Amino acid sequence: MVARLVIAAPSSGAGKTTVATGLMAAFAGRGLAVSPHKVGPDYIDPGYHALATGRPGRNLDAYMCGTGLIAPLFEHGARGCDLAVVEGVMGLYDGAADQGELASTAQVSKLLKAPVVLVVDASSQSRSVAALVHGFASWDPEVRIGGVILNKVATDRHEHLLREALGESGVPVLGVLRRAPAVATPSRHLGLVPVAERQAAALAAVAAQAEQVRAGCDLEALLALARSAPELHCEPWVAEVGERLHAGGSGVPTLPRTPSGGTPTAPAERMPTPVIAVAGGAAFTFSYAEHTELLRAAGAEVVTFDPLRDEALPEGTSGLVIGGGFPEMYGEQLSANEPLRKAVAALAASGAPVAAECAGLLYLARSLDGTPMCGVLDADARMSERLTLGYRDAVAVSDSVLAPAGARMRGHEFHRTVIEPGAGAAAAWGLRQPERRVEGFVQGGVHASYVHTHWAGSPEAAARFVEHCR
Repeated sequence: MVARLVIAAPSSGAGKTTVATGLMAAFAGRGLAVSPHKVGPDYIDPGYHALATGRPGRNLDAYMCGTGLIAPLFEHGARGCDLAVVEGVMGLYDGAADQGELASTAQVSKLLKAPVVLVVDASSQSRSVAALVHGFASWDPEVRIGGVILNKVATDRHEHLLREALGESGVPVLGVLRRAPAVATPSRHLGLVPVAERQAAALAAVAAQAEQVRAGCDLEALLALARSAPELHCEPWVAEVGERLHAGGSGVPTLPRTPSGGTPTAPAERMPTPVIAVAGGAAFTFSYAEHTELLRAAGAEVVTFDPLRDEALPEGTSGLVIGGGFPEMYGEQLSANEPLRKAVAALAASGAPVAAECAGLLYLARSLDGTPMCGVLDADARMSERLTLGYRDAVAVSDSVLAPAGARMRGHEFHRTVIEPGAGAAAAWGLRQPERRVEGFVQGGVHASYVHTHWAGSPEAAARFVEHCR
């Protein structure tokens, strides 16, 4: 059994990331193996979690992966750890639009049978904090709020008033944090600036967050609360692709598990190992750890490269994955790396499988804000004032290296750019909400789209992609 806490808040902006990351770093500093998790699709916070713990930050998204996979994915990520800290998303009870509690922090806490610590921004209230906490604690009796951490407390007098008020609520105060500029993390158009773009500053911020939490929180009480969580009684998720079909109707062989039940391996004599290059570095920071695990489970060798620095694709590349990130912040540098742009264009022209999501879509375009990109797609991208954000229920419009036409997947869009045209002659996805539309591009072996997907919920995508690479 892994001790666990969910760090939630009444709304965004209360300080969940600061508190969750500080707790992770503080407990890791005590010598505990800490497993970091994030509710929802966000890629940026897990980067700070990984910095605090030395372990991959993992997402728990009930919309994209399904409620039945939340506990198994948690057990997979937390295996062998002493403690897991799960940072929530938005407000405690906020989830997918028009879907009730689906994908909310409250739902995930119930699926994990985990106690919740509510982080409250107390900067503009005193006695009212008790009514706020009481309301959140009583709204859903299945959600166990085990304590509160008061953030942005101004003075000792302010703290006294808050503690006095909460003394009547029945919810213990497990921490009080003063305002501290050193723990702040800069933001821009899509949230926090990723770790990869500010490594030294991020290390300093995480250290400051850990010190603030050590000084202001009752770590012993928090650890005792985490250890009060009951057993989950579920098997950890295993990266395996299973029996799937790809274009042409032939089967992707079922890959056997190792005797220990770990990651399956492919028989080398009949299943050649394709090399799949995965974009990384400061411009392409968004990816889910399970994607790489599934690609390897399907028999691929995964090699990371940095489009800002590397002038060639990894040797022997037979497939390319370009996930999300911020190419709009590095347009001139990406464009200046002409040898790599030409290599990517040549790989795509050869028919090799290329899966590009959001930032990857922009990189494959003809231009981004007027700056030349790879030119794989006859489309141009630019920054926009409009934020596109939300879950998507997607149907594959065209056969591609990721899915046969008609296949359904769930995903998420999050960008302040537009691409024109928004879809190719063969579109990638048909979307039903918030309005019906088609988007993305399928041409040759290329699948490029704004929609981020989580392959743990659709492992056949990884299997299909690797089989096309072979």
